[in-house]
This record gives sequence, C-alpha cells and structure tokens, in this order.
Amino acid sequence: MMSLLEKLQTNVLTADGAMGTILYSYGIDYCYEELNIEKPEIIEKIHHDYIEAGADIIQTNTYSANAVKLARYGLENRVTEFNKAAIQIAKRAAAPGGQFVLGTIGGLRGIRKSDASLDEVKQVVLEQANALLTGDPDGLLLETYYDFEELSSVVSTLRQITDVPLIAQVSMHDPGVLQNGLSLNDALHQLESLGASIVGVNCRLGPYHTIQAFENVKLPENAFLSAYPNASLLDVEDGRIVYESEAEYFGRAAVLLRDQGVRLIGGCCGTTPKHIKAAKTRLAGLSPITKKVVEPTKPIVIQEAGPVKHQPLHEKAKTERTVIVELDTPRHLETEDYIKGANLLYDAGVDAVTMADNSLASPRISNMAMGSIIKMQHNIRPLVHLTCRDHNLIGLQSHLMGLDALGIHDILAVTGDPTKVGDFPGATSVYDVSSMELLQLIKQLNEGISFSGKPLRKKANFSVSAAFNPNVRVLDRAVQRLEKKIEAGADYFITQPVYTKEKIIDVYEATKHLDTPIFIGIMPLTNIRNAEFLHHEVPGIKLSDEVLERMRACGDDRAKATETGIQIAKELIDTAAQYFNGLYLITPFLRYDMTLELHDYIKQIDKQKESELSHAETSY
Repeated sequence: MMSLLEKLQTNVLTADGAMGTILYSYGIDYCYEELNIEKPEIIEKIHHDYIEAGADIIQTNTYSANAVKLARYGLENRVTEFNKAAIQIAKRAAAPGGQFVLGTIGGLRGIRKSDASLDEVKQVVLEQANALLTGDPDGLLLETYYDFEELSSVVSTLRQITDVPLIAQVSMHDPGVLQNGLSLNDALHQLESLGASIVGVNCRLGPYHTIQAFENVKLPENAFLSAYPNASLLDVEDGRIVYESEAEYFGRAAVLLRDQGVRLIGGCCGTTPKHIKAAKTRLAGLSPITKKVVEPTKPIVIQEAGPVKHQPLHEKAKTERTVIVELDTPRHLETEDYIKGANLLYDAGVDAVTMADNSLASPRISNMAMGSIIKMQHNIRPLVHLTCRDHNLIGLQSHLMGLDALGIHDILAVTGDPTKVGDFPGATSVYDVSSMELLQLIKQLNEGISFSGKPLRKKANFSVSAAFNPNVRVLDRAVQRLEKKIEAGADYFITQPVYTKEKIIDVYEATKHLDTPIFIGIMPLTNIRNAEFLHHEVPGIKLSDEVLERMRACGDDRAKATETGIQIAKELIDTAAQYFNGLYLITPFLRYDMTLELHDYIKQIDKQKESELSHAETSY
C-alpha cells in the first residue's frame, strides 16, 4: 500500500472534518476524549460517516488528550489510555477502505505563553505522541497552534523520536500572518526546514480567508501544503455556537485551495460529513498544482513612532531623582478637587501623576479619560495603569491604541485586584492575559505589530512599568518573577507601599544586580483604622508592629495621626532616597496636601545632599 506522502505526490487528498462540532450537536458537554473509552461506538460512527462522505484521511479523537487539558476534568493520568483507545478506534474504522489515519495532537498555547512552558509542552507532547505511535498511525497531525514558538518546538521534538510524517498546522487571527507578526509563507517554510512533511493551516478562519492567506505562499520544495478551514466565521444563536456555511460553498472553496497548491484538504470547526462530501466531489479528477507563481507583495511600511515630549521615566531614573505620584481618579463625578490636586503636584515638580485602573476593583472615572484631560487641558504628564482584569484582548489593544493616539506613553501593566474585593463581587474578571503577557504585547505594539500579528503601520512608543511587591516572605522568589518581567519587556518597576527601612534595604540588596530602575512606594498613613485596614485586608501590604503602635498611639487625634503618618513616611524616604533614584508617592484619599509635604521633603534632602557634595568637592 502506498504511504501518505507517496499518495500526495500525485493526488489531492480529502481529509475529514470536525469531531467536536458533531459531538456538540449531540448535546455532549463533557470531555470528548473520555468517549474513546466510555462510548467508543459514537466516535467510530463519526469516523465511518466521514469515510462514507469520501474522506481519504481521518484523524483520531485526541485533540485535547494531553495531561494539561485533561487536568480540567481530573483525567490527567489517563493520557495513554485515551490515546491508545483513539488510535485503535480510528484504525478499525479505516481498515475496510484503507483510509489513512493521523494521530492528532492539539496546541496548548494561545496568546498566553504562561499556559505552558516549552519544557512542559515537550513533556506533554512526548507522552501523547508515544501513546499514539503504539498504534502505528500514518502520520501525526499537529493542529491549532497559534504560538509559532510552541509548534516549532513540537516539530523539532517529535522529529527526534519518529520518522512518521508530521503535519504541522498553524492558526491565524488574520489572513497571512501569525500572531507574532511572521508571514504565513515564512512560517510554513520554517516548519518545513525543521522536518515537517506537510505544512498548513487550520481553524479560526473560514474558506474565504484561508484561500486569501495561501495566495502569498510559495510551494515548499520538500513538503506539501494542507488546509483545514472552518466552515465559516462562527455565530452564536440562543447561547449556542453555530457556523453558517453551505456544503456546496465549502466544496467550491476546496477547489480554490487546490489552485493555491494545497494537496491535503479537510475541515475544522463547523464542518460535517456534508462539507467533506462536497469537497471530495469537487476535487474528483483534479491533479495537484506543481508550479505556482506568487506575485511579490508590496511591503507595508511601518512608520517610526513619533517623538515624545518627555524623557522616558526609566531613563531619567537611571541617573537622577525621579518622583511619580499616584492620585487615583474620583469614585464620583465631581472632578474639580482632583484636577486642583494634580496641578499643585505637577507645579511642585513631580515627574508624572499616576492613576490606577479601578484599584481594589471599585469603579472610578476612567484613567484614560482623566489622563487625557490633565494632559491636554493642564499640560500634566499622566502615567496610567492598565489592568488585565477589566479588559479582554480586544479591549486591551483598543485601549492602548487610544492611549497612543492621545500621546499618553507611560503605562503600568498590572494584573488587577480580583472583582471579589470590590464594589461588584459578582462582576466578571477577564484575565485573557497576565501582566507578564501584557508587557510582551505592549512591546509588540512598540514594534508596530498588532496582538493578532498584522502590521499597525506605525510603531507605538510606550514606556512600560510593572508592579513589584516586596512585601513577601521570600524576597528571592519575588525578584525571580521581577527578572521574568524584565525579559517580557518591563522598563522599570513600581513597588507596593513599603513600611520598614529594613525592607527597603533588603530590596536594594536583592535587586542591585539589575539595571532596571525601581520606584519605591511610599504611602503616608492617615489614622490607625487606615493602617489596620491596609495591614489586615489589602493584599500585598504589610505594616510593622512599630508602625502600627505609633499610629495607635495617636488615638482619635486626627492632626496628630496625620503628623505621625507623614513622619513615618519621611523616615522611609530617608532610607529609600539613599538607595533608589525612583520614588513613588501614593496619595491617600485624595490628601494631596500630605503628598506635597513629602515631595517638598524629598527636594530638601536632595538639595542638602547636593550641597554636601559641592562642599566636599570644594574642600578637596
């Protein structure tokens, strides 16, 4: 019998369509891969239906049969069992007609690289592949890989353990480009060089955009092209996912894919045996394309980012005192006092006014709106926080593009407090990405590349800070995470409030090997209730027993409590200013009078230090 690759030398082959779509239509809403053991007859029937429709190739029901995805159901210890059963079912279904059987391995990562490290990817893939290979498949199908780094790693890993054909398929958000900005043509040829036997695309896009994506793909020299488009773009009706596509349309699209040089054509989400039958009928008698002329495309010019008015904060903090002040936007609609405070602070000489993004998960006036107002109307430099909690990927990119358009370039990327701590504990926390991935995505915008990979025609120019919480038991672990954030693109760090001199010194000792500036957070306490709330209820903040006792001694004397809170903050500034150029003053309850006093104090100690240095030089 001819092998799969031998057959593709002279034929355009039709693969099967979606498995999940059909199981979903049956009302099955639990782990599909468990059906390989619990209800194998259902899986075998679907295989038979695709074979009867004309599929030359079927794939195993193992897209999510790996330890990471099975862990969602507590089934991570049954990887080998599910995969061995799946290959046996598919082989049994294909035996009478001699169809080829591919063992399917799905991708783990989407936008979030944190979903799985490369080491974890390799471990998980090897476990699944070894189980599938016991059934002697005609190839391994690697499908729905959005992360090119992951797919490249998987191809290289598998090529070391097996000689069976590897079908490596990427998924795109936009036609012709991967989410990292790599063109589809370059990606497929790189996969070919790594040892993939068949390279192509699947999922996300319908036939129209899949065909469009292949128009700029050159024929590989040592591999074949494959395409498994969705039936169409998805829609939602009455809470259920549906795909609107006539089978005949899919069949006509299969011919157009063949015209682009694709030799292996199947279906992904939304496709059924009817779609595959239409494709098989339309492709009957057609020979594969052996020559293809790809017209050179005019490169899209990505303009350099425009000039920024101010020196980036992280650059300034490397050589001189830099002070930023947090002044959270109001939780009401009266803004006069806020703008007054922001003006007083900026006139006093602070380098930027920072605004949290609904801190403690409580709604405030949009910091994007307020940042725009104080910048445009009052010439104040805003530094806006951006949380992953409140924005999905669409919102995050739109928000950042808006900030760039407004000329707001200073960003703090944070995960965001969970909604359960805020005013609306029943609200949804989004968290499409973590702060680590948000840093990477922002830096991708600085290269002029969208989150989806397509060019934005102009580079953004963001200076990006990340949060650093030193108030932890094991500081070394926090520093390790900080180092990972630097790798992800953090230009500088802003810490949670610190309330002991010893902690400030500990932070210096733990981070002095880094060139990335750190702004030490200082927030004056207003009274003992404020102090105990921060200490006991706010994540990431801890006060010393001495600080608590000093605030407790003030009793109900508001003036004394304010004076004591400021004095404690000044003592912390004395230490922080010795070790760090960056200071981050956090204004409590819009008490900008307290922050102004602290900023004046910083100027005094800097002036005194400058005077002492000048005197020493004169004496010398």
